[in-house]
Amino acid sequence: MSWQPSKKALRIKSGAFLYCGDCEMILTVKTGSKTELVDITSRVQKLVSSSDTNDVLCMLFVPHTTAAVTINESADPSVKADILMILNDIIPWQADYRHLEGNSPAHIKSTIVGASELIAIENAKLVLGTWQGIFFCEFDGPRTRKLHVRLLKN
Repeated sequence: MSWQPSKKALRIKSGAFLYCGDCEMILTVKTGSKTELVDITSRVQKLVSSSDTNDVLCMLFVPHTTAAVTINESADPSVKADILMILNDIIPWQADYRHLEGNSPAHIKSTIVGASELIAIENAKLVLGTWQGIFFCEFDGPRTRKLHVRLLKN
């Protein structure tokens, strides 16, 4: 996963990019399966830590109609498998969908899971529960995707 600064960002000594006020970065996520949950917690935390900001909000936004972002348990990998199993059972790939592109299930899953998350940051750390992680949700892969990460002043 890599990131690109917004046009308003400035490079600081650590090599990170910082924009006075709000800070926005774009993570690139490469997925390897048709449906997949990719744990991006450490990558988002790394961006937050390198931005030299405290007591802000971290907004995550997926600009794709067949992908999503969510927060859930990251300690046990079977949770990811269970989530995908149920989503695939509830929203099967084969049905009488009208969308000609053939990826209606991915659009529906993306709508159910959601395109954004908002996370508090305190002392340069994401405020997450003990077992929580941030997951990029791929529903029409494999693909190379983007995730917008914006740090917002309180």
